[in-house]
Amino acid sequence: MNAYTDFAAEATEPAITVRDRRFGRGAAAERWWLDGDPVGTAWFNALSATFPRGETLFIDAVKAFRADAPGRLDAEIRAFIRQEVNHTREHLAFNRAAAAAGYDMRAIDARVERLIGEVYQRPQHGWLAVTIALEHFTAMFAHEFLAHPAHFVGAANAQAELWRWHAVEEIEHKAVAYDTWLHATRGWSRWKRWRLKSVVMLAITRRFVRNRFQDASELLAQDGIAGWRARARLAWYLVGRPGILRRVFPAWCAYFLPGFHPWNRDDRALIGTYDSEYGAAVLEAPPRAQPREE
Repeated sequence: MNAYTDFAAEATEPAITVRDRRFGRGAAAERWWLDGDPVGTAWFNALSATFPRGETLFIDAVKAFRADAPGRLDAEIRAFIRQEVNHTREHLAFNRAAAAAGYDMRAIDARVERLIGEVYQRPQHGWLAVTIALEHFTAMFAHEFLAHPAHFVGAANAQAELWRWHAVEEIEHKAVAYDTWLHATRGWSRWKRWRLKSVVMLAITRRFVRNRFQDASELLAQDGIAGWRARARLAWYLVGRPGILRRVFPAWCAYFLPGFHPWNRDDRALIGTYDSEYGAAVLEAPPRAQPREE
């Protein structure tokens, strides 16, 4: 058996559920939607600005190796694509709301478009190496957002729910691109596979942190918050408190370990907690008023 089927034989990851939900339609856009905090708002807006184009790359990367994928992996890829299509749609809506609140997102989008274009100039295995690195970032962030609800205390409800929903599905499908990578590189040596994915992760990390910091700084400047004090506030947000980059660092390091697989960190309980809370909220919602009969 190859590396993918070796893992699949023992796999216990959850089934992938496509939760087709919509957030914030018709609601007035809040400028500082994250508890009135311009710094946190800028970081999440900058992050969201990358998703539509980034997730298109993720879809293309796994589709490139779907033709001869084993039945189970093929089904997971199809579910992965459906989830990512929904994520793209909702982040496009989120980004439009940020623009409606007064932010000019065009420079960020142009930068993301250029960087994604550079990836497409690489061989398809390169697309996939970039995808598994970025999917690891999204899985780390997803775990952090769900395990520590304080990230969204005081946030506007629609925006907070979008991020929680997205986080759940990122955890749920966090191994699909990686399993596709194992399948696509099944003829490679372990050393070759590890070397490429590690080199790409180091490059992606440098670009990701630098570019998202720049993007968030530009959005803060649109609020009149600029200069070294603004950069210091943003840096503290990322590595101090709440310190998302500091918190995910151990999980980032795990990516380089021999035998790494996304499901070595079993955080399925976060999915179950979200689904049960969402189901309870739906059941407890007041029924819609019915029209009277005349």
